[in-house]
Amino acid sequence: MEKTVTDRPSSLTDDLFVKLEARIRSGEMPPGSRFPTQKDICIAENVSRTVVREAVARLSAQGLTNSRQGSGVFVADTAAYRAFQVTRDELSELTDVIKLLEMRLAVETEMASLAAARRTTADIGAIREALQEMADVSDDPAAAARADIAFHLAIARATQNDYFVRLIDFLGLRLVPPRNLYLQGQSDEAHRAYAALVRAEHEAILDAIVRMDSDRARAAARHHMQESLSRHSQLSETKRLRDRAA
Repeated sequence: MEKTVTDRPSSLTDDLFVKLEARIRSGEMPPGSRFPTQKDICIAENVSRTVVREAVARLSAQGLTNSRQGSGVFVADTAAYRAFQVTRDELSELTDVIKLLEMRLAVETEMASLAAARRTTADIGAIREALQEMADVSDDPAAAARADIAFHLAIARATQNDYFVRLIDFLGLRLVPPRNLYLQGQSDEAHRAYAALVRAEHEAILDAIVRMDSDRARAAARHHMQESLSRHSQLSETKRLRDRAA
């Protein structure tokens, strides 16, 4: 049976990385402190040297540790202030996609409300253009996802608040759950119906922003995000029941 991304098991390296990261985040291993040797970690965690090496390398790649020639590995001075990020690996799991949708529910409702209050004629043109692009490329999931991102980014710009723009731009392709995650193995007709449903939800947001109706824009954005969250939550529950029955 082919394995999907949602079936990926946690590895020993993943588990060790999470444990070590938590020790740094909690302050148990404060910035500037010397990191345990790989041998010590192997003994304490009962794992191989390879597992430890890979976990420590990941900590270094995340900017949480650094090596000092002839002295060993130390917790980075800036470890406690690492910038917020959402990596592609984190979003390979359905449960993590749902967590991101929960965060977007809070952000995008107010973003749409502000956009309705502050939008310019040029902003409306950019939002319309992105929505039209979504319709034009609806048969191409990757292109449709890019147009979807452009739609939300145009709304962010309409708030006249650079922080919204920076957040949405940062999330990029992680902003839109891949359509094949929800519609895996389903027909072309199902994909087209899904695209039409999402487009209608987006049109309701645009209409409220055009009318400068902040309350309605907030409600339309909340409806869109809640529907997406509901769709993926149902998928997660279906998978859970299927796995239990297997």
